[in-house]
Amino acid sequence: MAGLRIAVFASGQGTNFQALADAAQQDRLEGASLELLVCDKPEAPVVERAKRAGVDTFLFRPKEYASREDYEREILAELQKRGIGLVVLAGYMRILTPVMVDAFAGRMINIHPALLPAFPGVGGIKQALDYGVKVTGVTVHFVDGGMDTGPIIAQRTVEVLDGDTEATLALRIHAVEQEVFPWVVQRIASGAVSLDGRHVTVTTL
Repeated sequence: MAGLRIAVFASGQGTNFQALADAAQQDRLEGASLELLVCDKPEAPVVERAKRAGVDTFLFRPKEYASREDYEREILAELQKRGIGLVVLAGYMRILTPVMVDAFAGRMINIHPALLPAFPGVGGIKQALDYGVKVTGVTVHFVDGGMDTGPIIAQRTVEVLDGDTEATLALRIHAVEQEVFPWVVQRIASGAVSLDGRHVTVTTL
């Protein structure tokens, strides 16, 4: 899958977008290219990151559309026009409809700051901390129609330390995210990731 064209969906700071942009610039993504940032908050810091990285942006305000499906159809047309082969959700805070999910089935991935299936949805770091687990981590998974329920591609563990706050734990989790996300994208771009039902096989180098 050399030459894989990627669109990143993000809503906030864009640290995972930056990790992917850096990996692409350093030629660590098997020739894959970041072609587009899709962002539902035109004033978000990730937009400036995209500009600095030379990545085109598709910016929109959901309130200007009658429905989620309406703006997703517009986004989908843009992705198809650009020949996007992989959609990467990197802190995109919108629930996707079947318009987008079905069009990119098996070609859309998300990163979550917990060890799924534990602590899905918003606030995965706080959920894990409040529950009192000793180990949490990061999950990269394919996107399906559920809330963080898609087949798991990769997971990395992060130890919860005595005295951890949500902020201190988040720092370590985000550092792991920025390592594992480019690695997964690189493996997908190299054709090393295969999906069979709920089971994902990742061939190692």
